[in-house]
Amino acid sequence: MKTIATLNKLFFVFCITLITVSCSKEKKNAQVIIKTNNNGLPIMQPLQEEMPKLTAGYINEKHAKIAQFFEKVWKENDNVSFLVAQNGQIIYENYQGFANRAKGEDINKDTPLHIASVSKVLTATAVLLLIDAGKIKLDQKVTEFLPNFPYPDVTVQMLLNHRSGMKNYAYFTYKTGVWDIKKELTNEDIVKVMKDYKIPLETKTDTRFGYCNTNYAMLALIIEKVTNLKYPEAMQEMIFKPLGMTHTFVYETSKNLGKVSLSYKGNMDLAVEYLDGVYGDKNIYSTPRDLLKFDLSRYNSSYLNPELLKKVYQGYSYERKGERNYGLGIRMLEFDKGEPFYYHNGWWHGNTSCYINMRKEKVTMFVISNKYTHKTYQTKKLAPLFGDYPFKTVDEKEE
Repeated sequence: MKTIATLNKLFFVFCITLITVSCSKEKKNAQVIIKTNNNGLPIMQPLQEEMPKLTAGYINEKHAKIAQFFEKVWKENDNVSFLVAQNGQIIYENYQGFANRAKGEDINKDTPLHIASVSKVLTATAVLLLIDAGKIKLDQKVTEFLPNFPYPDVTVQMLLNHRSGMKNYAYFTYKTGVWDIKKELTNEDIVKVMKDYKIPLETKTDTRFGYCNTNYAMLALIIEKVTNLKYPEAMQEMIFKPLGMTHTFVYETSKNLGKVSLSYKGNMDLAVEYLDGVYGDKNIYSTPRDLLKFDLSRYNSSYLNPELLKKVYQGYSYERKGERNYGLGIRMLEFDKGEPFYYHNGWWHGNTSCYINMRKEKVTMFVISNKYTHKTYQTKKLAPLFGDYPFKTVDEKEE
């Protein structure tokens, strides 16, 4: 009996040792396991759980209605990448127009386009991964990461939910004498200008919502500080590479100038300016198919610990009564009845984008155009096809 007891103890010790070794690249946090790479950075994982298969009849029905919507809204001479999927299965996609009109390069499923402010969703995700891994805290002051940051009360959470009160760098850097607009601005330059020129806050910190690109430019710098990588590399290591997003990257003028799809205004004139060097708030190029991989990975039970995930999808600004609100890197519409509607729009130069994340129905929609248009934002009219959302359909007259 003693021999059996001894063997049981040895077996127990062996099992514990085996588990410890096998988890050398995984850290337990609350109820989830954080996957890390060889450099110890938290990384996203492709969707591990299988979603229910859609029937052919269901797909055909939805496909026909979405195709009708697309043909009514988008014309043959429009530039657009368009995808609708449910449970990870593509129901409808369409690609048309020019990536580069002068060279005759067409947009196709593998053509990266500038996703404008939808980039914020990905930037927020990188920050959330670092928070979940214990490398950042939501209530941590920005000055702990960026010593020259001139607003001592601003926290990481206030950057994520746009309650910092800061001014938009696109406005204050254009002021005469503050910045030479013939020179490309960088994220580091924004901090220096705010400090050196004592740029005042737009509103008192954490008193109201104020959508501001400066918030996400600062988050990119925090990512760099914590990971010891430049933002484009950090995003590649933590999100793009592990998810197989092979057509997604952060634009860098020194590497990508002349090699990316162009941005056109409505009249097809090219759009370029000194603010194109700032990232975090924008400057990610991607495709709907790559972004679908990203969206699906956020349904993993191991994506974030439940407490943090809940904070992502809650509103933080209720100073004024209304449906619109903002979570941690995601916009939302909160109705009197029914599910909240999660989305994020984008606009930069001629680029417009829309990401719809209907979490209850597991529906995702991505629309990107590199020719300026408001049609991108009409995509929400497809939501009633999948759930109870109070949007006018494409056949109903807008108020």
